[in-house]
Amino acid sequence: MTQHPSTTVTENRKFTITDFLHDSRAIGILLLLCTATSLILTNLPGIGENYSQFWETEIPFLHSAHLPHSILHVINDFLMALFFFQVGMEIKRETVVGELSSPSRMMMPMIAALFGVIFPAIIFLTATKGTVYQSGWAIPTATDIAFSLGILSLLGKAVPHSIKIFLTALAIIDDLCAILIIAFFYGGQPKFTWLLGVAASILIIILVIKYLKSPFSRILYLSLGMVMWYCMYQSGIHATFAGVILSALLPIKKIPVYEKILLFPVNFLIIPIFALANTSIAINASAIANLTGELSIGIVLGLLIGKPVGISLGVYLMTKMRIIRSKSKPDWMLYVGVGILAGIGFTMSIFVSTLAFEDRSLQDTAKLAVLIASTLSMIIGYDWLKIALKKRQVEL
Repeated sequence: MTQHPSTTVTENRKFTITDFLHDSRAIGILLLLCTATSLILTNLPGIGENYSQFWETEIPFLHSAHLPHSILHVINDFLMALFFFQVGMEIKRETVVGELSSPSRMMMPMIAALFGVIFPAIIFLTATKGTVYQSGWAIPTATDIAFSLGILSLLGKAVPHSIKIFLTALAIIDDLCAILIIAFFYGGQPKFTWLLGVAASILIIILVIKYLKSPFSRILYLSLGMVMWYCMYQSGIHATFAGVILSALLPIKKIPVYEKILLFPVNFLIIPIFALANTSIAINASAIANLTGELSIGIVLGLLIGKPVGISLGVYLMTKMRIIRSKSKPDWMLYVGVGILAGIGFTMSIFVSTLAFEDRSLQDTAKLAVLIASTLSMIIGYDWLKIALKKRQVEL
Protein backbone atom coordinates (compact mmCIF):
# COMPACT_ATOMS: atom_id res chain seq x y z
CA MET A 1 0.00 0.00 0.00
CA THR A 2 1.15 3.51 -0.64
CA GLN A 3 2.15 4.91 2.70
CA HIS A 4 3.49 8.23 3.85
CA PRO A 5 4.74 9.41 7.21
CA SER A 6 1.84 9.89 9.60
CA THR A 7 0.71 13.43 10.14
CA THR A 8 0.96 14.99 13.57
CA VAL A 9 -1.69 17.54 14.49
CA THR A 10 -0.25 20.80 15.71
CA GLU A 11 -1.73 24.11 16.79
CA ASN A 12 -0.72 25.70 13.50
CA ARG A 13 -2.04 22.99 11.23
CA LYS A 14 -5.36 21.19 11.10
CA PHE A 15 -5.62 17.47 10.41
CA THR A 16 -7.21 17.28 6.94
CA ILE A 17 -9.03 14.52 5.08
CA THR A 18 -5.96 14.17 2.85
CA ASP A 19 -3.80 13.60 5.94
CA PHE A 20 -6.27 10.94 7.11
CA LEU A 21 -6.19 9.12 3.77
CA HIS A 22 -2.37 8.99 3.89
CA ASP A 23 -2.18 8.03 7.57
CA SER A 24 -1.04 4.42 7.98
CA ARG A 25 -2.55 4.40 11.48
CA ALA A 26 -6.03 5.01 10.06
CA ILE A 27 -5.64 2.14 7.60
CA GLY A 28 -4.36 -0.16 10.34
CA ILE A 29 -7.23 0.68 12.69
CA LEU A 30 -9.79 0.11 9.92
CA LEU A 31 -8.28 -3.28 9.08
CA LEU A 32 -8.35 -4.29 12.75
CA LEU A 33 -12.02 -3.30 12.98
CA CYS A 34 -12.87 -5.26 9.82
CA THR A 35 -11.02 -8.32 11.08
CA ALA A 36 -12.71 -8.18 14.49
CA THR A 37 -16.12 -7.69 12.83
CA SER A 38 -15.58 -10.65 10.51
CA LEU A 39 -14.46 -12.94 13.35
CA ILE A 40 -17.42 -11.94 15.52
CA LEU A 41 -20.00 -12.37 12.74
CA THR A 42 -18.53 -15.73 11.71
CA ASN A 43 -18.81 -17.08 15.25
CA LEU A 44 -22.27 -15.73 16.12
CA PRO A 45 -24.89 -18.52 16.34
CA GLY A 46 -27.47 -18.24 13.56
CA ILE A 47 -25.44 -15.67 11.63
CA GLY A 48 -22.00 -17.20 11.18
CA GLU A 49 -22.93 -19.82 8.59
CA ASN A 50 -24.85 -17.31 6.45
CA TYR A 51 -22.00 -14.79 6.72
CA SER A 52 -19.41 -17.33 5.53
CA GLN A 53 -21.67 -18.59 2.74
CA PHE A 54 -22.25 -15.03 1.51
CA TRP A 55 -18.63 -14.73 0.37
CA GLU A 56 -18.97 -18.03 -1.51
CA THR A 57 -22.07 -16.81 -3.40
CA GLU A 58 -21.70 -17.48 -7.12
CA ILE A 59 -22.38 -14.85 -9.78
CA PRO A 60 -23.85 -16.80 -12.74
CA PHE A 61 -22.88 -14.51 -15.64
CA LEU A 62 -19.25 -14.43 -14.46
CA HIS A 63 -19.16 -18.22 -14.34
CA SER A 64 -20.38 -18.49 -17.93
CA ALA A 65 -17.70 -15.98 -19.02
CA HIS A 66 -14.97 -18.10 -17.36
CA LEU A 67 -14.24 -15.32 -14.88
CA PRO A 68 -13.82 -15.47 -11.07
CA HIS A 69 -17.37 -16.49 -10.23
CA SER A 70 -17.80 -16.20 -6.47
CA ILE A 71 -17.68 -12.98 -4.46
CA LEU A 72 -14.56 -14.23 -2.68
CA HIS A 73 -12.80 -15.04 -5.97
CA VAL A 74 -13.72 -11.64 -7.43
CA ILE A 75 -12.08 -10.01 -4.40
CA ASN A 76 -8.95 -12.18 -4.39
CA ASP A 77 -8.39 -12.41 -8.16
CA PHE A 78 -9.69 -9.09 -9.49
CA LEU A 79 -9.84 -6.44 -6.76
CA MET A 80 -6.48 -7.52 -5.35
CA ALA A 81 -4.97 -6.92 -8.80
CA LEU A 82 -5.71 -3.22 -8.16
CA PHE A 83 -3.97 -3.50 -4.80
CA PHE A 84 -0.90 -5.00 -6.50
CA PHE A 85 -1.08 -2.26 -9.15
CA GLN A 86 -0.75 0.24 -6.31
CA VAL A 87 2.08 -1.75 -4.70
CA GLY A 88 3.84 -1.96 -8.08
CA MET A 89 3.67 1.82 -8.54
CA GLU A 90 5.18 2.31 -5.10
CA ILE A 91 8.02 -0.09 -5.90
CA LYS A 92 8.72 1.64 -9.22
CA ARG A 93 8.67 5.14 -7.69
CA GLU A 94 11.04 4.19 -4.89
CA THR A 95 13.48 2.37 -7.20
CA VAL A 96 13.55 5.17 -9.79
CA VAL A 97 13.45 8.39 -7.75
CA GLY A 98 12.97 7.36 -4.12
CA GLU A 99 14.77 5.70 -1.23
CA LEU A 100 15.87 2.71 -3.33
CA SER A 101 17.12 4.71 -6.31
CA SER A 102 20.84 4.13 -5.65
CA PRO A 103 22.70 0.86 -4.96
CA SER A 104 24.11 2.17 -1.66
CA ARG A 105 20.63 3.01 -0.38
CA MET A 106 19.11 -0.23 -1.61
CA MET A 107 21.76 -2.67 -0.39
CA MET A 108 21.01 -2.88 3.34
CA PRO A 109 17.18 -3.11 3.17
CA MET A 110 17.46 -5.47 0.19
CA ILE A 111 19.77 -7.95 1.97
CA ALA A 112 17.77 -7.59 5.21
CA ALA A 113 14.51 -8.24 3.33
CA LEU A 114 15.95 -11.31 1.56
CA PHE A 115 17.17 -12.75 4.87
CA GLY A 116 13.75 -11.85 6.30
CA VAL A 117 12.17 -14.04 3.61
CA ILE A 118 14.64 -16.93 3.74
CA PHE A 119 14.70 -17.47 7.52
CA PRO A 120 10.90 -17.67 8.05
CA ALA A 121 10.68 -20.07 5.10
CA ILE A 122 13.40 -22.30 6.58
CA ILE A 123 11.71 -22.31 9.99
CA PHE A 124 8.33 -23.15 8.42
CA LEU A 125 9.76 -25.95 6.26
CA THR A 126 11.58 -27.39 9.28
CA ALA A 127 8.44 -27.28 11.44
CA THR A 128 6.29 -28.91 8.74
CA LYS A 129 8.84 -31.44 7.46
CA GLY A 130 7.17 -34.61 6.21
CA THR A 131 3.66 -33.09 6.20
CA VAL A 132 1.25 -31.90 3.50
CA TYR A 133 1.61 -28.33 4.76
CA GLN A 134 4.91 -27.56 3.03
CA SER A 135 3.20 -25.72 0.17
CA GLY A 136 2.50 -22.94 2.70
CA TRP A 137 6.21 -22.09 3.09
CA ALA A 138 5.69 -18.54 1.77
CA ILE A 139 2.97 -17.61 4.31
CA PRO A 140 5.37 -16.37 7.04
CA THR A 141 7.65 -14.57 4.57
CA ALA A 142 5.32 -11.59 3.98
CA THR A 143 5.06 -8.22 5.74
CA ASP A 144 1.99 -5.97 5.91
CA ILE A 145 3.42 -2.52 5.19
CA ALA A 146 0.35 -0.61 6.46
CA PHE A 147 0.35 -2.28 9.86
CA SER A 148 4.12 -2.23 10.38
CA LEU A 149 4.40 1.48 9.53
CA GLY A 150 1.22 2.23 11.48
CA ILE A 151 2.63 0.71 14.68
CA LEU A 152 5.96 2.49 14.16
CA SER A 153 4.16 5.83 13.71
CA LEU A 154 2.50 5.41 17.14
CA LEU A 155 5.95 5.93 18.68
CA GLY A 156 6.03 9.48 17.30
CA LYS A 157 9.02 11.72 16.65
CA ALA A 158 11.34 9.71 18.91
CA VAL A 159 11.85 7.23 16.05
CA PRO A 160 14.95 8.24 14.01
CA HIS A 161 14.22 9.14 10.40
CA SER A 162 16.73 6.52 9.23
CA ILE A 163 14.72 3.76 10.96
CA LYS A 164 11.47 4.93 9.32
CA ILE A 165 13.16 4.91 5.92
CA PHE A 166 14.70 1.49 6.60
CA LEU A 167 11.34 -0.09 7.51
CA THR A 168 9.63 1.52 4.51
CA ALA A 169 12.33 0.29 2.11
CA LEU A 170 12.36 -3.13 3.79
CA ALA A 171 8.58 -3.50 3.44
CA ILE A 172 8.64 -2.39 -0.21
CA ILE A 173 11.33 -4.96 -1.11
CA ASP A 174 9.41 -7.54 0.93
CA ASP A 175 6.31 -6.76 -1.18
CA LEU A 176 8.38 -7.30 -4.33
CA CYS A 177 9.54 -10.68 -3.01
CA ALA A 178 5.93 -11.62 -2.22
CA ILE A 179 4.83 -10.65 -5.73
CA LEU A 180 7.55 -12.79 -7.33
CA ILE A 181 6.75 -15.73 -5.05
CA ILE A 182 3.05 -15.54 -5.95
CA ALA A 183 3.85 -15.31 -9.67
CA PHE A 184 6.33 -18.20 -9.81
CA PHE A 185 5.18 -20.59 -7.08
CA TYR A 186 1.42 -20.20 -6.72
CA GLY A 187 0.14 -20.13 -10.27
CA GLY A 188 -1.30 -23.02 -12.24
CA GLN A 189 0.17 -24.78 -15.25
CA PRO A 190 1.00 -21.99 -17.74
CA LYS A 191 -1.04 -21.98 -20.95
CA PHE A 192 1.10 -20.78 -23.84
CA THR A 193 -1.74 -19.34 -25.97
CA TRP A 194 -2.95 -17.08 -23.18
CA LEU A 195 0.62 -16.04 -22.36
CA LEU A 196 0.89 -14.82 -25.96
CA GLY A 197 -2.19 -12.73 -25.24
CA VAL A 198 -0.43 -11.26 -22.19
CA ALA A 199 2.66 -10.48 -24.30
CA ALA A 200 0.55 -8.87 -27.05
CA SER A 201 -1.28 -6.74 -24.46
CA ILE A 202 2.02 -5.55 -23.00
CA LEU A 203 3.35 -4.61 -26.44
CA ILE A 204 0.21 -2.63 -27.33
CA ILE A 205 0.26 -0.86 -23.93
CA ILE A 206 3.90 0.19 -24.52
CA LEU A 207 2.97 1.58 -27.95
CA VAL A 208 -0.05 3.44 -26.53
CA ILE A 209 2.04 5.01 -23.76
CA LYS A 210 4.80 6.03 -26.18
CA TYR A 211 2.85 7.30 -29.17
CA LEU A 212 -0.75 8.11 -28.18
CA LYS A 213 -1.03 11.55 -26.62
CA SER A 214 -4.74 12.16 -26.21
CA PRO A 215 -7.36 12.48 -23.45
CA PHE A 216 -8.43 8.91 -24.26
CA SER A 217 -4.98 7.36 -23.66
CA ARG A 218 -5.73 6.75 -19.96
CA ILE A 219 -8.98 4.94 -20.78
CA LEU A 220 -7.22 2.87 -23.44
CA TYR A 221 -4.34 2.08 -21.04
CA LEU A 222 -6.74 0.81 -18.37
CA SER A 223 -8.86 -1.08 -20.92
CA LEU A 224 -5.79 -2.86 -22.26
CA GLY A 225 -4.82 -3.54 -18.67
CA MET A 226 -8.15 -5.33 -18.23
CA VAL A 227 -7.47 -7.40 -21.35
CA MET A 228 -4.03 -8.30 -19.98
CA TRP A 229 -5.59 -9.25 -16.62
CA TYR A 230 -8.08 -11.56 -18.38
CA CYS A 231 -5.30 -13.24 -20.39
CA MET A 232 -3.23 -13.58 -17.22
CA TYR A 233 -6.19 -15.12 -15.38
CA GLN A 234 -6.69 -17.68 -18.15
CA SER A 235 -2.94 -18.36 -18.51
CA GLY A 236 -2.50 -20.10 -15.17
CA ILE A 237 -0.29 -17.39 -13.64
CA HIS A 238 -2.05 -15.66 -10.75
CA ALA A 239 -4.10 -12.80 -12.18
CA THR A 240 -2.95 -10.25 -9.58
CA PHE A 241 0.47 -10.24 -11.28
CA ALA A 242 -1.16 -8.29 -14.12
CA GLY A 243 -1.43 -5.31 -11.77
CA VAL A 244 2.31 -5.39 -11.14
CA ILE A 245 3.17 -5.57 -14.85
CA LEU A 246 0.76 -2.72 -15.63
CA SER A 247 2.40 -0.50 -13.00
CA ALA A 248 5.89 -1.34 -14.32
CA LEU A 249 4.88 -0.08 -17.78
CA LEU A 250 3.59 3.23 -16.41
CA PRO A 251 5.89 6.26 -16.94
CA ILE A 252 7.24 7.55 -13.63
CA LYS A 253 5.72 11.02 -14.15
CA LYS A 254 2.21 9.53 -14.38
CA ILE A 255 2.44 7.48 -11.19
CA PRO A 256 1.23 10.28 -8.84
CA VAL A 257 -1.96 10.64 -10.92
CA TYR A 258 -2.86 6.95 -10.63
CA GLU A 259 -1.80 6.80 -6.97
CA LYS A 260 -4.21 9.62 -6.21
CA ILE A 261 -7.02 7.84 -8.09
CA LEU A 262 -6.43 4.53 -6.28
CA LEU A 263 -5.61 5.86 -2.80
CA PHE A 264 -9.13 5.79 -1.37
CA PRO A 265 -10.63 2.76 -3.18
CA VAL A 266 -7.65 0.50 -2.46
CA ASN A 267 -6.84 1.51 1.12
CA PHE A 268 -10.37 2.13 2.38
CA LEU A 269 -12.52 -0.20 0.27
CA ILE A 270 -10.60 -3.07 -1.35
CA ILE A 271 -8.27 -3.98 1.53
CA PRO A 272 -11.00 -3.70 4.21
CA ILE A 273 -13.32 -5.84 2.04
CA PHE A 274 -10.46 -8.31 1.61
CA ALA A 275 -10.08 -8.46 5.40
CA LEU A 276 -13.84 -8.99 5.89
CA ALA A 277 -13.96 -11.79 3.32
CA ASN A 278 -10.74 -13.59 4.20
CA THR A 279 -10.92 -13.57 8.00
CA SER A 280 -14.25 -15.39 8.17
CA ILE A 281 -12.72 -18.03 10.45
CA ALA A 282 -14.76 -20.30 12.72
CA ILE A 283 -13.06 -20.40 16.12
CA ASN A 284 -14.13 -23.68 17.69
CA ALA A 285 -12.55 -26.57 19.58
CA SER A 286 -11.11 -27.99 16.36
CA ALA A 287 -9.56 -24.65 15.32
CA ILE A 288 -8.01 -24.16 18.75
CA ALA A 289 -6.64 -27.73 18.73
CA ASN A 290 -5.07 -27.08 15.31
CA LEU A 291 -3.04 -24.20 16.77
CA THR A 292 -0.69 -26.75 18.33
CA GLY A 293 -0.13 -28.48 14.97
CA GLU A 294 2.85 -28.17 12.63
CA LEU A 295 1.14 -25.69 10.28
CA SER A 296 0.33 -23.15 13.00
CA ILE A 297 3.67 -23.57 14.76
CA GLY A 298 5.55 -23.07 11.48
CA ILE A 299 3.66 -19.85 10.69
CA VAL A 300 3.88 -18.36 14.20
CA LEU A 301 7.58 -19.16 14.62
CA GLY A 302 8.34 -18.02 11.07
CA LEU A 303 6.77 -14.59 11.57
CA LEU A 304 7.63 -14.06 15.23
CA ILE A 305 11.21 -15.40 15.22
CA GLY A 306 12.27 -15.90 11.59
CA LYS A 307 11.55 -12.31 10.54
CA PRO A 308 13.53 -10.46 13.27
CA VAL A 309 16.40 -12.99 13.23
CA GLY A 310 16.72 -12.87 9.43
CA ILE A 311 16.49 -9.08 9.17
CA SER A 312 18.88 -8.46 12.08
CA LEU A 313 21.39 -10.94 10.64
CA GLY A 314 21.17 -9.23 7.24
CA VAL A 315 21.96 -5.83 8.78
CA TYR A 316 24.74 -7.37 10.90
CA LEU A 317 26.45 -8.94 7.89
CA MET A 318 26.23 -5.71 5.89
CA THR A 319 27.94 -3.73 8.65
CA LYS A 320 30.55 -6.37 9.54
CA MET A 321 31.52 -6.90 5.90
CA ARG A 322 31.79 -3.09 5.60
CA ILE A 323 29.54 -3.13 2.55
CA ILE A 324 27.54 -0.41 4.28
CA ARG A 325 29.58 2.36 5.84
CA SER A 326 28.00 4.52 8.51
CA LYS A 327 29.40 7.32 10.64
CA SER A 328 27.54 6.07 13.71
CA LYS A 329 27.33 2.57 15.20
CA PRO A 330 24.03 0.83 14.36
CA ASP A 331 21.51 0.76 17.21
CA TRP A 332 20.86 -2.98 17.23
CA MET A 333 17.85 -2.77 19.53
CA LEU A 334 16.09 -0.55 16.99
CA TYR A 335 16.90 -2.86 14.09
CA VAL A 336 15.69 -5.90 16.02
CA GLY A 337 12.51 -3.97 16.84
CA VAL A 338 11.97 -3.22 13.16
CA GLY A 339 12.49 -6.93 12.46
CA ILE A 340 9.77 -7.80 14.97
CA LEU A 341 7.35 -5.33 13.33
CA ALA A 342 8.14 -6.95 9.97
CA GLY A 343 6.59 -10.10 11.45
CA ILE A 344 3.18 -8.45 11.07
CA GLY A 345 2.17 -10.50 8.03
CA PHE A 346 -1.59 -9.91 8.24
CA THR A 347 -3.14 -9.13 4.81
CA MET A 348 -0.21 -10.33 2.68
CA SER A 349 0.24 -13.57 4.67
CA ILE A 350 -3.51 -14.22 4.65
CA PHE A 351 -3.57 -13.68 0.88
CA VAL A 352 -0.76 -16.21 0.40
CA SER A 353 -2.69 -18.64 2.65
CA THR A 354 -5.59 -18.59 0.18
CA LEU A 355 -3.18 -19.54 -2.62
CA ALA A 356 -1.16 -22.14 -0.73
CA PHE A 357 -4.07 -24.38 0.27
CA GLU A 358 -7.27 -25.39 -1.50
CA ASP A 359 -8.74 -27.00 1.62
CA ARG A 360 -10.84 -24.44 3.53
CA SER A 361 -9.95 -25.89 6.95
CA LEU A 362 -6.22 -25.55 6.21
CA GLN A 363 -6.77 -21.98 5.02
CA ASP A 364 -8.61 -21.15 8.26
CA THR A 365 -5.88 -22.72 10.41
CA ALA A 366 -3.21 -20.77 8.53
CA LYS A 367 -5.18 -17.51 8.76
CA LEU A 368 -5.76 -17.90 12.50
CA ALA A 369 -2.04 -18.56 13.02
CA VAL A 370 -1.23 -15.45 10.96
CA LEU A 371 -3.58 -13.33 13.09
CA ILE A 372 -2.01 -14.63 16.32
CA ALA A 373 1.57 -14.12 15.08
CA SER A 374 0.77 -10.66 13.68
CA THR A 375 -0.90 -9.57 16.93
CA LEU A 376 2.07 -10.77 18.99
CA SER A 377 4.47 -9.02 16.60
CA MET A 378 2.51 -5.77 16.98
CA ILE A 379 2.54 -5.89 20.79
CA ILE A 380 6.11 -7.13 21.25
CA GLY A 381 7.49 -4.87 18.48
CA TYR A 382 5.84 -1.76 19.91
CA ASP A 383 7.01 -2.47 23.49
CA TRP A 384 10.52 -3.42 22.32
CA LEU A 385 10.94 -0.21 20.33
CA LYS A 386 9.47 1.90 23.13
CA ILE A 387 12.12 0.53 25.54
CA ALA A 388 14.87 0.90 22.90
CA LEU A 389 13.95 4.54 22.22
CA LYS A 390 13.91 5.40 25.94
CA LYS A 391 17.34 3.77 26.33
CA ARG A 392 18.60 5.71 23.31
CA GLN A 393 17.38 9.05 24.70
CA VAL A 394 19.13 8.39 28.03
CA GLU A 395 22.40 7.58 26.24
CA LEU A 396 22.13 10.73 24.11
